Amino acid sequence: MTHTRYAFVKANWHSDIVDQALEGFLELIPAEQVDVFDVPGAFEMPLLARDLAQTGRYAAVACAAFVVDGGIYRHDFVAQAVVDGLMRASMDTGVPVLSVSLTPHQYQETNHHNAIYRAHFVEKGREAAQAALKITQTRASLTRAA
Repeated sequence: MTHTRYAFVKANWHSDIVDQALEGFLELIPAEQVDVFDVPGAFEMPLLARDLAQTGRYAAVACAAFVVDGGIYRHDFVAQAVVDGLMRASMDTGVPVLSVSLTPHQYQETNHHNAIYRAHFVEKGREAAQAALKITQTRASLTRAA
């Protein structure tokens, strides 16, 4: 059975930027085929992604977050843990879990940087939708060939 539903998980930190990934995703996949879920931050995404993938309802799960250096913790550690967790969720469930998790090295909370990253997240959302559609198509062709 080929699924036509997709899950989109987005972290609420920097939601004005992260939400743009959903906008890009919806440019290619109709909103009525996408269930959207919010999580507090990036660290919570892998668990929810795994839970959503395990339901068997989704062809793919896309996850978006913006992990920045807050000066207090190692943001690169958080970002690596998140990406590793998303990959593990995908491998454990057999459902593609796609990452739109960005960790800029030089982010400053200015209008200029925010505009750059908002636009970048739209593009990354489009790329996640393209990947979701392509991997779904490829996996369906494998099933038909078997």
